[in-house]
Amino acid sequence: MPEIDALFESINVRDLLAGHDLNDPTTPLSAPDLRLLINRLQSHSLRIKSKVQSYLVAHHSEFSDLFSTCQDAVSRTRLISDDVSDVVELVSDRPVDVEIRKVVDEITEKTKEVRLKRESLELVSAIVGICEAVEETKVALRGGRFRFAAERVRELKGVLRVGEEEEGGEPVAYALLRKEWSDCFDEIQEVLARFMESAVRFELESCKLRISYQLSVGETTGIALTTVLEAMEVIGMLDYGLAKAADSIFKHVITPAVTHASTFNAVEDSCKTSGDITEATLQLDQSSDHKTEDVDGEAIYSGILKVVKFICSSLCFGNVTWIHSFGRLTWPRISELIISKFLSKVVPEDASKLADFQKVIERTSQFETALKELNFVSPSDAEGRLSKYAENVEVHFASRKKIEILAKARSLMLQCNFTIPKGLAMRNASFKSGGAESLDEDSSKHIVRLLFSSEVCMVSEAASQLMHLVHKTLEDVCVSSARVATECYHAARDSILLYEAVVPVKLEKQLNGINQAAALLHNDCLYLFEEILGLAFEYRASFPSSIKEHAVFADVAPRFKLMAEEVLQRQIQLVVSSLQEAIDSADGFQDTHQMKQFESAKFSIEQVVFSLEKVHMIWEPVLRPKTYKQSMCLVLESVFRRITRDILLLDDMAADETFQLQRLIHLMFENLSSLLGSLKSADETSRPLDDLIPSLRKSRKLAELLDMPLKSITSAWESGELLSCNFTRTEVQDFIKAIFADSPLRKECLWRIEDVVN
Repeated sequence: MPEIDALFESINVRDLLAGHDLNDPTTPLSAPDLRLLINRLQSHSLRIKSKVQSYLVAHHSEFSDLFSTCQDAVSRTRLISDDVSDVVELVSDRPVDVEIRKVVDEITEKTKEVRLKRESLELVSAIVGICEAVEETKVALRGGRFRFAAERVRELKGVLRVGEEEEGGEPVAYALLRKEWSDCFDEIQEVLARFMESAVRFELESCKLRISYQLSVGETTGIALTTVLEAMEVIGMLDYGLAKAADSIFKHVITPAVTHASTFNAVEDSCKTSGDITEATLQLDQSSDHKTEDVDGEAIYSGILKVVKFICSSLCFGNVTWIHSFGRLTWPRISELIISKFLSKVVPEDASKLADFQKVIERTSQFETALKELNFVSPSDAEGRLSKYAENVEVHFASRKKIEILAKARSLMLQCNFTIPKGLAMRNASFKSGGAESLDEDSSKHIVRLLFSSEVCMVSEAASQLMHLVHKTLEDVCVSSARVATECYHAARDSILLYEAVVPVKLEKQLNGINQAAALLHNDCLYLFEEILGLAFEYRASFPSSIKEHAVFADVAPRFKLMAEEVLQRQIQLVVSSLQEAIDSADGFQDTHQMKQFESAKFSIEQVVFSLEKVHMIWEPVLRPKTYKQSMCLVLESVFRRITRDILLLDDMAADETFQLQRLIHLMFENLSSLLGSLKSADETSRPLDDLIPSLRKSRKLAELLDMPLKSITSAWESGELLSCNFTRTEVQDFIKAIFADSPLRKECLWRIEDVVN
């Protein structure tokens, strides 16, 4: 209503109070102004009412239609509300949705039952069909229809998905049917194997291989060999069925063709009945002029080819699949037999004869080519197995050479008893003094001259022969091809390392005692150490260029130097321990003025002397003079030091006791005089024994001190004589206190000793 809107918008309070400034907040409206405003508003209100009334009268029809429409809408709303109330009431009293759901569920269940019954019916039909097929197969098998039975078995295998079993989710009947199929398969496999076994027979007495074409087993007769082979092929049991026949032919026919090639002769024959061949035979004959030296490969290969051709034509009927199966069963064994019985034995023993082996290589290659043309050997089945072996004869020669070298080295070590021959030890002194050039053959195996020190040394036969073998092997390296040289070089190294691995284990028991075997092992290690160091200098320049930079021996030598030192130190420690135990029985040399204690101490000294003499007899003939002297000096030093220390530790000695102790020391030196004398002349060094055995001078001086006056002892200390004999101030003071009673003189002497500045 734009007229009404315009009317309302025309009302303006400012216009109604035109004479008054409404923007001035300080001027309030007066009563007359307010009355004027009210009157004017009433006037405008009446005018608005009049306008509204006029507008309604003018638009009466439109308002009537509007009100009618609203009334109709309200009426329809009321009707819809009533209908909804009726529906809600109906649903509340009878739940139709529940009934509908029940009906739908029932329909679904019935549909599922129908489908399951249909599937079960189909499954039962399939099971019945399979059972009937299995039964037909068995009937066909009993009736001799092997091809039909084999095809049925193959079909059923696919239907039952044999080999594709799933974990659960399958009918139990399938597992039972698979078992039924498996039993049927085993039965047909066993039957076919029996027929195949009856088809191929070897008569030992007549040396004849028979292959029958019409077979009979039990009540089943007149079965053709081809039918059996076809059935075996259908069910995939060719290898299984031919296994026994292949084994028999390999054992009785092919093996003699290889092992007795020069006398092997095979003659084919056949037997006919009503014009049909019913049997094929291979007669094996042997001539009497057997000469193994004439076997060069031709007789072996021709004999095997004749047998293979007979098998391919008479047993496999030219069928490539059957020939391949028979070849798979026999070729690996045939090739290994040819290698072990022929090729490996004709490998030249001398590198210069390798060229003569070329003829064998050619014949071997021709033999394998002929077998491939017959389809007996598949091109992908270890192609050229024999040819590769023959062509790699250089490798086999080197490998065999290495094996022989290592076997010989091991044999040397195991057979050697590490003892010195009788009489050789007595002559060793002359050898050490420069007579090694005139050694006889037996002595040269034990007496060697060290490479760098030029000393004569006694070694075991194992060590000397080992180095002889190594030198000979390295000489072969210098004149061999690169491949052979490499193997021989490694054989030489491994032979040396073999000594390190074998001999210490072999001599384990001897190394735990004092004997000449341990001394020989020490000498062996020194000898090998110097010889190994010299190998590179001696042979490197003549080595083939391919191994010249890789041939190393210096890394091996230090092991033997270390082993020599360890063995010697262990021997010295064993001797020292034994002597210390003997000295322990003297009980510290206490109370030797008593007869029982003196005899015990004397026996201890005699035991020490006896042990030293025994060690002297073991070491002196074997060890180098310098080593012998150093080792014995270390042992004697431990003895003299221990005896001197025990005596000096005595805290109280009677006069008789000092006399007996002096007797014991003199007895010891008297019994050791020959030993000490041998040490002086053991080598060319002029160094006195007193320097090599510091406690020797001290022991002798101790014997003098035991009957020396107090003042003389004090003077000997003041002069430095006792100090030069390795006595300490404390030892001298304690010695005086043990021998001399307390007195002003002893105190004065002890004070003088204390006051001396050394």
